Amino acid sequence: MNMPVRLHAEAIPSLARHVVEPTSGAHWCYMHADAPSVYHPCFSQRLLRDLKRTQENIRSEIATAAALRDAGGIHHLVLASDSDVFNLGGDLSLFARLIRSGDRGALLDYAKLCVEVAYNFHRLYDDRVHSIALIQGDALGGGFEAALCCHTIIAEEGTGMGFPEVLFDLFPGMGAYTFLTRRVSAAQAERMMLDARVYPVEELLEMGVVDRVVPRGEGLMAVQETIRRQRRMGNALRAMNTVRHACNPVKLDELLAVTTEWVDAAMRLDDRALRTMERLIRAQQRRADQEAQTRSVQNA
Repeated sequence: MNMPVRLHAEAIPSLARHVVEPTSGAHWCYMHADAPSVYHPCFSQRLLRDLKRTQENIRSEIATAAALRDAGGIHHLVLASDSDVFNLGGDLSLFARLIRSGDRGALLDYAKLCVEVAYNFHRLYDDRVHSIALIQGDALGGGFEAALCCHTIIAEEGTGMGFPEVLFDLFPGMGAYTFLTRRVSAAQAERMMLDARVYPVEELLEMGVVDRVVPRGEGLMAVQETIRRQRRMGNALRAMNTVRHACNPVKLDELLAVTTEWVDAAMRLDDRALRTMERLIRAQQRRADQEAQTRSVQNA
């Protein structure tokens, strides 16, 4: 009698690479790790789930460390990218498909996952974590929002950040207003959310949106230098986290309310807006194909 053979599927590699720096103990979270040959560096559901799982692991490790020793200092969490861009934002292919099929529930689930991940980068473990975004390539839409949810933004020269959502009659709804108004006025934040500009990081530095701009190739060193400097004032940073949260708190309920409005706005998009979105999708796919071909030639 032939017995059935159980096939063991190979584990799918995580798109979030977690590294702990030996000297400082800082946690580094790299997006777009182990990506397939043709890959669009956006916030896919897979990447979001991998990021949330990584965040939960880091939170558990920090809790264990706090239980073993006096936790008077600060922990660092760095958000970076293994791609040549930081992140190009939301998964437009998913958006278009769910909007056209009228699946509001699935789109809301995606949006909630986005803001949960964003909130964790801002407030992963009460007052104990200082998050840093390392921008070594463009950060657009949700990618810009991901950077803004971190406490410190360090960017390399020549990169850009902006919100293109208004091109298809939508607004950035996964934390842009909440986090951007912590850095600029509400009026300026609204202009930036609706002008579709990609701002050079040098201009964002002058505006106070970005904390530091360094030459190309020096971002990693700048983050490590920042961590070394901040470790000497870890107790003060931890206290400032508490003060910031007391005086100007970021609330998960607020983020969820805004992203629910984003979902409702998305479901109202007409065919013209969706066609614009789909043109952007095709442009992104061409870019992903070209980058895959370039990597193939380089690896040959």
